[in-house]
Amino acid sequence: MRLPSVLLSLLFVPLAGCELLDLVESAGDDAAVAPAPTLEPAEARSALDALRTVDRRPRVPAYDREAFGPAWRDVDRNGCNQRDDVLLRDAVPGTVVVQVQRSCPHDVIAGTWTDPYHGTRLEFDDLKDQRQAQAIQIDHVVPLAEAWVSGAHAWSAERRSRFANDPPSLVAADGPTNASKGSQDPAGWRPKAAFQCAYATRWIDVKQRWDLAVDTSEARALASMLDTCPTPSPA
Repeated sequence: MRLPSVLLSLLFVPLAGCELLDLVESAGDDAAVAPAPTLEPAEARSALDALRTVDRRPRVPAYDREAFGPAWRDVDRNGCNQRDDVLLRDAVPGTVVVQVQRSCPHDVIAGTWTDPYHGTRLEFDDLKDQRQAQAIQIDHVVPLAEAWVSGAHAWSAERRSRFANDPPSLVAADGPTNASKGSQDPAGWRPKAAFQCAYATRWIDVKQRWDLAVDTSEARALASMLDTCPTPSPA
């Protein structure tokens, strides 16, 4: 099958995320992924106060990763799975290199990223190399195991699968940092101080949008991290 020229032009060409998405859109792919929304600190405080609370270790069925479905789905039906979508979205503008692979017009094979938790610069020239691929991972801001005890255990399988592949709930992160974060909540793990405001607002945004609960230790940690947010300038 002869590929459209606009898709052939994507092969091994470094492009900024927005430029590439413009090209993909012109090829008839209308499923470009928007950057993850983040609440303003004041909004996050209000949202945190409104979240349901649960015990630190609630009595729920044992966590089952398979209950969230396989990773990664193509939830927006743009031909690419969520890993490629998030890698494209989160790459430093002007650094990403893509190729057409089967139905995916932006299979990401190289680029530069900034870890959202420690600020580490991540540069890769061959993400088909398993070692490089493992060094940049797609992190669930609210880990699946944490979502499970916060309410996801009672969801339908389809809702859990949508959560596991929800673009605003995902970020491209440094592999070792993602491993250290694991399934911990903010009471057990925090990023570097400079990134705590963004982390807390992202976490609260996810819990609010998906109607997930918090426990008191988690809520205290989130409130503490929101205290690191810059104070708005007087109008």
